[in-house]
Amino acid sequence: MRYDESSPPLPESSTSVSPDRPWYARRSTLVVAAAAIAPAALAAWVLTEVLSGGAGDDSRPPRIVMPLAASAAVPSAPAAPTPAPGASAAPAGTPGPAAAKGLAGRTVVIDPGHNTGNFKHTTEINRQVDIGTNRKECDTTGTTTNSGYMEAEFSMDVSRRLRTVLEAKGLKVVLTHEAGKERPFGPCIDERARIGNEAAADAVVSVHADGVSAGSRGFHVILPAKVKGGGADTAKIIEPSRQLGERIAGNFARTTGSAPANYLGSGTGLVVRDDLGGLNLSTRPKVFIECGNMRDAKDAAQLSSPEWRQKAAQGIADGIVGFLGG
Repeated sequence: MRYDESSPPLPESSTSVSPDRPWYARRSTLVVAAAAIAPAALAAWVLTEVLSGGAGDDSRPPRIVMPLAASAAVPSAPAAPTPAPGASAAPAGTPGPAAAKGLAGRTVVIDPGHNTGNFKHTTEINRQVDIGTNRKECDTTGTTTNSGYMEAEFSMDVSRRLRTVLEAKGLKVVLTHEAGKERPFGPCIDERARIGNEAAADAVVSVHADGVSAGSRGFHVILPAKVKGGGADTAKIIEPSRQLGERIAGNFARTTGSAPANYLGSGTGLVVRDDLGGLNLSTRPKVFIECGNMRDAKDAAQLSSPEWRQKAAQGIADGIVGFLGG
């Protein structure tokens, strides 16, 4: 189901059609990746990806992606250093001199998922684009909470808050778009990747919220799989993207109090997919974060809260800064 101007919010039994949605929330290309080893013994992941063509009844067998480097389940973010006796602690979010110097000249691209105008431009966003391994929709509408709060509104709000936090730390921040300004819809997923590439970004984060059934709760960070085909070649970004994703997952959990998703990732909060054009076509370290499930009442209450969204932005920012060595 796609949104148009008269469409009501999606019922809980419906699924989002976002190209940034997990496999069970999409109607076409399916990719599932889950860590299969208990956290205490997690020395590597074995990630099973189920691929299909243009239909959901594809019978091709699962493909096993070889284990990645050693990883921890939602690694803990390092504790803030204790101020020296007599020294006053810096306000939260204020970089110290060393951090500010280390971050100067670094560029971060933030990609707010979807666009609030997409539902008025279904013809344009349905246009097929090349994602390296196949073709898929230019963009999609995203999901909503039961009360009608749009994922595109959420992602833009968090992205703007994130930009403010990162700029205060001395980073150059580029948003792929600002809905309602220069972009009545989109941009397409291939252009979103190109913006990060052309900016020579040190890190790229695409901000989203999920749209699965009630009872599915928590966040997860999506990492790029090893993909080579057409204009896609992720070999060089797999490892730094994993490091970026782990940093964000740990800080996001600590800052927001949100747990890793209980419906995929085996509690790691980390998932690998190869069906996202924004990851496949990136040449810069990049991850997606699904901050929670808009179709679950408890998660939706958090996602709808400005105070919680500020925590979400702070957690993502802390992960990015940690990855950059700030």
